[in-house]
Amino acid sequence: MHDASLPLRRRHSALRTCITLFAPYGFRATYHHLTLSAAIPRRLEADPDALVRAVEELYEARVLWLERAEEYVAQRRAEKRVGRRAVANPRPWWLRIRWWDGPDRAWYEDPFRHPSLRLSEYVRRQNAILDGADLPGCPACGDEGPLEPHSTGHAWVELCRGCAWAPVTCPCGQRHRIVPDIPYGWNEIWQRAHMSDDGMPNPHWPAG
Repeated sequence: MHDASLPLRRRHSALRTCITLFAPYGFRATYHHLTLSAAIPRRLEADPDALVRAVEELYEARVLWLERAEEYVAQRRAEKRVGRRAVANPRPWWLRIRWWDGPDRAWYEDPFRHPSLRLSEYVRRQNAILDGADLPGCPACGDEGPLEPHSTGHAWVELCRGCAWAPVTCPCGQRHRIVPDIPYGWNEIWQRAHMSDDGMPNPHWPAG
């Protein structure tokens, strides 16, 4: 990613590999977030340094996660030594097994609804909640506005207006698809059709 002698397309592919290894908002939403926060233009040649900004933000958040994950591993080892083998709730945010059952499931189906927080801020927030902090607003993004009602077809759930976090699941306990507000194709996001050459959001997307 930092090797300016490599072709830009290869460095961009390296960013994809980094996100597959660490993606706080899920792969697609994390990539979309980085295109905005690092201002990655549609034409990479217009601002090659944008890739560096993106991977540095990702790295900053990953360091915070690794520190907390190592603490958690040490904590669990100590608990097991005294016979406490059951995992306490809530589980660490990075150990959610089935994303479709999680409160952040909307980010996988609608990658535009992720928090606007810098990734490191999101990780700090999740770590603080894991440590028992009672933070105001949405657990994911901190939005303190009223929740947004969302129909599941037979019931209603409430989502954060800022990031579509779902604090309460549907009463039926089943997975329900979140229909994206903006119809999209993954290739469009990957090729940054939503960005302009100056690194700003494309005002004509998705219309054209």
